[in-house]
Order: sequence, then structure tokens, then C-alpha cells
Amino acid sequence: MSQIIQRTVLFADLRGSTALYETLGNTEATSVVTQSVALLGHVVKNCDGVVVKTLGDGLMAMFVSASAAVMAADEMHDQLERIGTRPSDGTPRPALKLQVGLALGEVVEMADDYFGDAVNVAARLLDHAGDNETLVTSAVLDALDPLERSRFRSLDRLQLRGRVEPVYVHLLEAHRWGDTAATAYGDILRAPEPEGIRLVWLDTNRVYSPHSLPVVLGRSPQATYCIDDSRVSRSHVRIDWHGGTFQLTDLSYNGTYVRFSGDSEIVSLRRGTCTLHGSGVIGLGSPPADITAPVVRFEVMKFADTQPQAGSDL
Repeated sequence: MSQIIQRTVLFADLRGSTALYETLGNTEATSVVTQSVALLGHVVKNCDGVVVKTLGDGLMAMFVSASAAVMAADEMHDQLERIGTRPSDGTPRPALKLQVGLALGEVVEMADDYFGDAVNVAARLLDHAGDNETLVTSAVLDALDPLERSRFRSLDRLQLRGRVEPVYVHLLEAHRWGDTAATAYGDILRAPEPEGIRLVWLDTNRVYSPHSLPVVLGRSPQATYCIDDSRVSRSHVRIDWHGGTFQLTDLSYNGTYVRFSGDSEIVSLRRGTCTLHGSGVIGLGSPPADITAPVVRFEVMKFADTQPQAGSDL
């Protein structure tokens, strides 16, 4: 018999298992992944949550309390980092990365499983999460106390796969309670001198100030910076202003490639993050060396030289 209840839904997904299988072999890699997922399940139970099911390299869980769900996400990141930096045999191995999505709302409980919009949204948030990130909806944020809410920063509206209306999404900062997160958060966003970032693709030339970020580049018409090319994911990359720097996070299935001016090396991102500095090019879905690839030129610039409007066309 089904029933409708209010819950915070958590989806957690491990990334990097492919590199583990290549490095460690099937047997040992399977053991590492299985133990890691079991550890995530243990964290859920310790935070008064319920593991609904495991999903290969991840799991789905339910929480009565949004605060408990956020605490579980925090602890998952911490525990995974500890086991990743201390392999049992002392030999280095590729680190597993963790993405977590949280949504709050009514869910339908049926035959020990759960269905509903909150379930779908929490699962789709994983498409937009970078390495070791936790993304939550506004409903989750509203259910937290002021101190807990101070640890989040808005990513504005994101277009989730399979959903017509965009969703307001917030990113959980890495600082834990008691780390003077609120004070540090305010200081971090105030750089000594304002900066901007110019993005150029074909005839689209825009400059964004730190306060107008994040910017999502993708094929979706709802993307902040729309790039109409089949190799580009609907939400391909996200550019944030964080810690006084512009950070690029790959959200795609085909990968993102960055080449800085004066450097022949190409940085390849698969759900990873890199800091943008100086100038260069960003290849979406294909390396910049491919002359047919959708390539966005970027330039980190100082407003002392020019003061464009945030997000304006030049």
C-alpha cells in the first residue's frame, strides 16, 4: 500500500571507478568500490537516514530531517577523503570522487521504494555536480537553520534533464561548522580588486563580473551562455567565482578541454575543476586542436582596464 510523505532525498554517486579498474584490476577495484559504497551507507544510518537502494557506484537514501541529510553529505565527503588518502597497502591509487544531490518534497512510498518529483530532482542534480560537490534545492536550504544556510552559495537556476522548469540550486561549501565559515565566506567573495571574465564564441562576446556568476555554458536554450553544437551537453560547464578565482567545472559526458595561452599542454576535465587564469581556449566535447570543435575563448581581465556591464554583449 502506498503513502505520501515529506522527505529529504539524497543521491550519492562515486566517480573515478574506471581509473581504479585500470590501475588495480577487477578484483581489487571491485573491493574498493564495494567498501566505499558500504561506507556511504554506514554514514546514512549514523545520521538517522535510511538507505533505499544501492546503485552500482552510489546509493539513494531518505531523511526525515534536511539538517541530517546535509550532515550525512558532509560526513560522506570526509570519510571518503580519509580512506582515499590512506590506502590499506600504502601504495598510491586513483582517488574516488563523490557527487551528492539533495532535494526535499513529497514522495510516494511504495513497495520499499520512493517516487516523486523530489526523487527525480535529487538524481538529476548529480548531472550538475562537480568532483566532491554537494548540490541542494532551495527547499532543502529553507529547512536549515541560519548557521547551516550560511555554508551554501547560490548557483542560481539550473536546467535539469527531463524537467521543463529550471530549479534554484545551491552549493555546499567545504567548511565545517566552527571553521569560521560565515566570516571566511564573506571575505572570500571580496577580492582586493574586481575582476571579470570575457567569453567569446563565434559572434557571442560577453564579459561577466564575479557577482553575475555562476555561468553555465551548454546547448540548452536555458543555459546562461548557449552554444548550439551537438557535441555540447545541455549543461556542459559551469564557471564560478570562488576563493578569489574563476573556477571551471565540467558537467558533461564528452569532457571539457582547456588550453592556456602560451602553453601547449591541454588540461582534460572529466567532471573535474580547474582555475582559469590569464587567457586561453575551452574546448567543449572535443580538444581545441580540432578545428571543427566548439571552442570558447576566455580572458580573465581587470576592471581597472575596462568596466563592462555584468553579462553584457560587447
